[in-house]
Amino acid sequence: MPLTSITAWEILFDSFGLQEGEEASDSLLVIGGAGGVGSILIQLAKKLTGLTGVATASRPETKAWVEKMGADHVIDHRNPLDQEMKALGVTPRYVAALTQTDKHFAAIIELIKPRGHIALIDDPQIDIAAIKLKALSFSWEFMFTRSMFHTEDMDVQHKLLNRVSELLDSGALISTVNNYGGTMSVETLRRALELQDSGTAVGKTVLDGFGAD
Repeated sequence: MPLTSITAWEILFDSFGLQEGEEASDSLLVIGGAGGVGSILIQLAKKLTGLTGVATASRPETKAWVEKMGADHVIDHRNPLDQEMKALGVTPRYVAALTQTDKHFAAIIELIKPRGHIALIDDPQIDIAAIKLKALSFSWEFMFTRSMFHTEDMDVQHKLLNRVSELLDSGALISTVNNYGGTMSVETLRRALELQDSGTAVGKTVLDGFGAD
């Protein structure tokens, strides 16, 4: 939870510049909503900002999962996202591109509001100049930046994790763990990595501490 929560929190409140408790009237598109970051980002946006949340998912189990996390709408990322959003009738101001940004980048620019904001965590090869006509803002999120560069506000991560902990304890947020892989070993690590590499993982997979072997 700490890694994904920091990433999601910083996207919402640092990159997008939203305020906790602010009843935002805009919409957020989360691309890759069933992943670890997407799962907590949907929840935080729903509970703390009032944004209308749209998440991408393509299988029945991932659609059910993002709805459980609090997504107001679900669209299929196997189809062009701009067409999916047009059919939905929603034009988001914010887009969190958590996976396959290079594949979806042209559609993101088409579907987002002018002067909107795109935040991403992957490493796509894209033409950043393409966002100019809509005067879009664009930012990468990397949760280790504050600690790597010893920024003067490093302690905000301590504060936000305490806040996330409070929300989890109260039940306002729920765990994104969706697969228990057993006790950590070569075999269970291999299976967990294979699941992650398959592109079909939903939420987070966890392993217990090392076994006696």
